[in-house]
Amino acid sequence: MVEKDAGKELARSIARDLVLYHRRAGGQTQHSALLELEPKSDRIQSALDYARRNLHTPLTVERLAEAARLSPRQFHRAFQEETGQSPAKAVENLRIETARLMVEDGRHPLATIAREVGFSDCDRMRRAFIRRFGQSPRGIRRDARGLT
Repeated sequence: MVEKDAGKELARSIARDLVLYHRRAGGQTQHSALLELEPKSDRIQSALDYARRNLHTPLTVERLAEAARLSPRQFHRAFQEETGQSPAKAVENLRIETARLMVEDGRHPLATIAREVGFSDCDRMRRAFIRRFGQSPRGIRRDARGLT
């Protein structure tokens, strides 16, 4: 509704301000990686949409460039300019954010979540969580359940 009435920029700004984690650990960011990426072109947006739909697969620059209908070199340069991140970092952030939501939901085992979002194993997912959130997936799941 805000986008319709006041425009896309204000709607995204408000969305960023309203996204809060259920229970944040120290050092945890307050915004979502899913809202952080704001490409200016439809081509880069197409690549991000492709990545979100295919997190469970290997997402190489070549695959993302193909989804954007650009050469890998052009894609990497345009992606970096438009999002401020490398394609690899953006994909990792999308995987971590999607995994966090699934971990907090608590319906799936951690090994299933790791596989579904494209981590090669639970240990890689655990290390990514610790880097990003300062705690393991189990700690985030425990916090989401209110069992500190």
